Amino acid sequence: MMQTRNGLGHRLWQAFIFQAVLISLTALFSVFAARYVLGDILIRTALEKEAEYFWQQYELSALAARPDTYNLTAYLSGIDTVPDSYKDLENGFHQFSQNDSDFYVVYVSANAGQRLWLVFDGKQVGELATFFGLVPLAIVLIVIYLSSWLAYRFSHQAVSPFILLARKVSAIEPRLFSGDALTERFVEDGMDQEVAILANALEEFAQRIDEFVERERNFTRDASHELRSPITVMKLATDNILQDTGLSQKSREYVERIKYSANDMEELIAALLLLARESEDKLSIEQVNINQLLEDEIERTRIIYADKPITINVEENSRLMIEASEKALVVLIGNILRNAFSYTDEGRINIKISSCAITIKDSGVGMSAQQVKQVFQPFYQTNTRRRGGYGVGLTIVKMLADRFNWHVSIDSEPDIGTQVTVVFPAHSVLHY
Repeated sequence: MMQTRNGLGHRLWQAFIFQAVLISLTALFSVFAARYVLGDILIRTALEKEAEYFWQQYELSALAARPDTYNLTAYLSGIDTVPDSYKDLENGFHQFSQNDSDFYVVYVSANAGQRLWLVFDGKQVGELATFFGLVPLAIVLIVIYLSSWLAYRFSHQAVSPFILLARKVSAIEPRLFSGDALTERFVEDGMDQEVAILANALEEFAQRIDEFVERERNFTRDASHELRSPITVMKLATDNILQDTGLSQKSREYVERIKYSANDMEELIAALLLLARESEDKLSIEQVNINQLLEDEIERTRIIYADKPITINVEENSRLMIEASEKALVVLIGNILRNAFSYTDEGRINIKISSCAITIKDSGVGMSAQQVKQVFQPFYQTNTRRRGGYGVGLTIVKMLADRFNWHVSIDSEPDIGTQVTVVFPAHSVLHY
């Protein structure tokens, strides 16, 4: 099975990558923020304090020494030669940059008619701030990446049994799925307790599925035998009765109805058993002529509803051939037709065969929008007056359509009629 990018291991890796990137960005921002604090706020505070201290000393003695360090130079008006670029500066802070790396902070203050220029060389401070910021940052990032990688490895080892379990479960062939196979695949020495609990739960679940499938097989086998036997007897009995030349016409019609009803019951049982099967390997897929099949079903339905004054109009725009199960199609089309006849007391039924679909429209009692939403539910009947069914015909139609990927849609209006359309997928339609 193709791996997706939404697996547990992948999401775990994404979480650790996101965590590492977020911490790295935070640390980098902190370094630059620290450099700003050091290079701007601290330098300005230091220059203000230096100027304040000098003026205090100068008031005590005019010979007080001016600040003169490796990074700091002072100029006093009337005594020192002040560079031309600083002479006209107003009191306060000023920053000068000679190039991308050299910058100077000049603080100008005044006291008793004299002015003091403190010039601070920020190049070295910036370099020191960068060095003492980036080096610890690099160390912190290395530790973060290493710890994230180790945490990912340990976490991956912790969840890898679950990932392996999921992959092996997805690789099991459903028809060969059994509790014994599950035990052989997943019960190993040293397995984590949680994984062992999950594997045992899956084993018990597999055993329950085995029992359920076995019961279903037994039921479908027994139902196929036990239900078909009495139907066969009914069909043989009706054939024998119909051979009686002394049978009245009315009695003959009743026997014909019993015979066709027995045939319908046989096909219905076949369809229900077909739906109960798990795979389509046992289904007989063949080329089915929908036009002919529809014609046969119309004749059968006419016999059942011979007393109703209903006109049938068939519009054949094409010869529709599809590859499918004929029994399933007989049940599907037969139920739609019988439903149309059942809910139409008199009027017409229009049938249209197109290149990939059939449409059956009646002029019966119709349904409201709310009833159409519920019509596929089992035992749901849209009319209070009983019309010979149990409300499962369209449910079977829907089940068959879903099974074979046919699309069934219903449009209906009260007192106007109902239209049922069955669209067959393009890959099953044969073109001539």
